[in-house]
Amino acid sequence: MSSVIRAEEFNAPGPANFDLPGFFSIGGHEITKAMFLLVLAAIVVFGFFFLAIRRGSLVPGRLQYAGESAYGMVRNSIARDVIGSHDFLRFVPYLVTLFFFILVNNLFATIPFLQFPAFSRASMAYALAAVSWVVYNAVGVKKHGLLGYLKLQCVPSGVTPLMYPLLIPLEFFSNILVRPVTLALRLFCNMFAGHLLLLLFATGGLYLIQHVGGVGYVAGPLAWVLAILISFLEILVQFLQAYVFTLLNAMYLQGALADEH
Repeated sequence: MSSVIRAEEFNAPGPANFDLPGFFSIGGHEITKAMFLLVLAAIVVFGFFFLAIRRGSLVPGRLQYAGESAYGMVRNSIARDVIGSHDFLRFVPYLVTLFFFILVNNLFATIPFLQFPAFSRASMAYALAAVSWVVYNAVGVKKHGLLGYLKLQCVPSGVTPLMYPLLIPLEFFSNILVRPVTLALRLFCNMFAGHLLLLLFATGGLYLIQHVGGVGYVAGPLAWVLAILISFLEILVQFLQAYVFTLLNAMYLQGALADEH
């Protein structure tokens, strides 16, 4: 009974655990861990591809082969397959950068001493989705003109004009306004929930050992084992979220370029 009471006193981790203090300050402005990791991810991605192609040769070394394989995966399985062979090539640098920038940031959550996914902060995910929104809408406006693009996005083909008053507001809401919100929410929620779950098992296991005793000496280590197993599952989720975010961007680009709704 006393063990149950002590376990109930456990303060479970929550959103407050994601509000980390500033690492350091520049010109009086605090640099948070999430901001630092975003910059670090950009440096890691640039550094990896720079080193991979710096000494390119017909018979690639291990690093060049890894770089070419990573580039080829996004180029072929996302950009070319979704956008189409006619237009995909000019969007490959953007999609490759996007995929690996998100992936590295997500993987930071499982790297010791870093252990924080930058996109578990909603503001970071929304900022990235806003950039995507600007890119694919700008592509559509450039090709079709503003009115032509809005018509393609908001007026379904093959529908009687009598339905326009109902469908046009819905299509505008769905295709123009909601997309960046769902894009950001999907990434943010997955990174936030996964990291929160790991925090829960890690801190819960420690609390059971330190404060509960008895059964806590068994349940605590078991919680840590589960945390390790969930970490492996999280690596898969981190990869999938980077892939899904990039795939949806490619689909939105394809939709912006298409001549029919």
